[in-house]
Amino acid sequence: MEYKKNDRVTVTIEDMGSDGEGIGKVDGFTLFIKDAVIGDQVEAKIIKSKKHYAYARLEKVLQPSPFRVEPKCAYHRQCGGCQLQALSYSEQLHFKEQKIRNHLIRIGGFDAEYIDERMQPIVGMEEPFHYRNKAQYPIGTDRDGNVITGFYAGRTHTIIANTDCALGASENQQILETILSYMHKNKVTAYDEVTGKGLVRHVLIRKGFTSGQLMVCLVINKKMTKMSYPTAGVQKNTNEFLPNQGELLSALAEIQGMTSVSVSINTEKTNVIMGTEIHNLWGESTIEDTIHVRDMQKENYPYTGDALTFKISPLSFYQVNPVQTEKLYSLALEYAGLTGKETVWDLYCGIGTISLFLAGKAKKVCGVEIIPQAIDDARENAKRNHIENAEFFVGKAEEVLPEFYEKATTEESSDEMLHPDVIVVDPPRKGCDDACLNTMLRMQPERIVYVSCDSATLARDLKILCDGGYEIRKVRGVDQFGMTVHVETVVLLSKGEIDSKKVRVEFSLEDMDMSGFQKGATYEQIKAYVLEHTGLKVSSLYISQIKRKCGLDVGQNYNLSKKEDAKVPKCPPEKEAAIRDALKYFQMI
Repeated sequence: MEYKKNDRVTVTIEDMGSDGEGIGKVDGFTLFIKDAVIGDQVEAKIIKSKKHYAYARLEKVLQPSPFRVEPKCAYHRQCGGCQLQALSYSEQLHFKEQKIRNHLIRIGGFDAEYIDERMQPIVGMEEPFHYRNKAQYPIGTDRDGNVITGFYAGRTHTIIANTDCALGASENQQILETILSYMHKNKVTAYDEVTGKGLVRHVLIRKGFTSGQLMVCLVINKKMTKMSYPTAGVQKNTNEFLPNQGELLSALAEIQGMTSVSVSINTEKTNVIMGTEIHNLWGESTIEDTIHVRDMQKENYPYTGDALTFKISPLSFYQVNPVQTEKLYSLALEYAGLTGKETVWDLYCGIGTISLFLAGKAKKVCGVEIIPQAIDDARENAKRNHIENAEFFVGKAEEVLPEFYEKATTEESSDEMLHPDVIVVDPPRKGCDDACLNTMLRMQPERIVYVSCDSATLARDLKILCDGGYEIRKVRGVDQFGMTVHVETVVLLSKGEIDSKKVRVEFSLEDMDMSGFQKGATYEQIKAYVLEHTGLKVSSLYISQIKRKCGLDVGQNYNLSKKEDAKVPKCPPEKEAAIRDALKYFQMI
């Protein structure tokens, strides 16, 4: 049976997708339903229909799932930030474990039994609400012209008015209501994205969970000449960033824990929230927080006694869940297996949080990060914590590491960082760059610790590293983002060992009779197979290169440039692996 837009259906939710949507089937027709949880029987209305599946909107829960709970936030469906708030927390953890597992199997191509043997129980949260130490609230107006703040409704820039987010620090509500009251009283305008007019665009709030210190930064749409402001005390200035700003500063200063108030200048028509120009209006320019090392082998993960203190500015990158960050970084430290003699590269190091964790147990650590200010913070944090064996480099990991390796090998350097004992990577959601992965494989560290915020790109990268001679030893999820579909993963890899039952044989393809192999698959068939199974697009040039490597007939000049000095791009390792899989599937090798 075919279903079309606006049809109503009754369906039982049998599974959940990676974005938290409920999945059910009616007459073999698959439905994806946001806000439905596994085990629900629901009535849904189809909003977009395809040939074999459709997207539907939840209209009514007819029979609630045993895993369904009453959400804390009345706006959770409209906001879309908490995709799993209607699902019990224990089931959220199970969902996230399965998400990691499925990505490793389906995208990474690893055997299910292989992954199950290596997966450790996910590290959950004691309190999955009010855990965020950072929040950025847009400022706008409602239909009646009243100034409001909250969060954007899913896939829109329409603000849902709400000052009490269930995930933010408990102090956020008082701070936001203080700012809204000041704006209303002083007729301070909110920024309008359409016209580009209005003063206040966003409010950034940060909290040091250990220190209790609070930071407020108002992002404003106002060009100013550079001025000097007092670093302590509340003082009205005749050349103000904000109308009657002394009144706002006095009110914010009354909030317990308030340590820093600043403005960020952003006059661009852009979705980027923060501007690069920061002016401190009151208090300190930074706040402080402490991350403790935990023993991840013991129940409840107790503190070991070691800790690091960090200064945080409005622009600093800092993990948003400090309690779980301690567990995440302690797990990475455990997986690194340091004894005090090891050399370590920490790629995508941010403000040096993981680097400094590692430095306390390593001989030497080198951190790499593209953002100059983050590296400045990392160096300052090293000094603050009296760490002298950590060195930091500004640049892209995919550029700094290969450049270092090429220079060291060309000069026949004996630099101990050329072949480190451990490489730790904590990349953004897009994962590691090919150049970075290839250099890691050439450096041949004993261990690689991969910290990932996206298990899909993690699976893709692990396939490349394992094809390059490494084996997964341990996999463990850490729930940094309760109520959402996001999950962090820590993976330990080490060099693969030759199975004693296997015999290494060297031979030449020229000596083999290739006539028994099938050669009927076309280039287009190979491309289609690779795309369907890996999501990668491969060119005919890359296919011909790999066919040549496998001793298959390609044609004397197939896809080769006629220029004598032409630079022919080489097939990347992950695409080579995908093409080889296709050739095996078509029984060509």
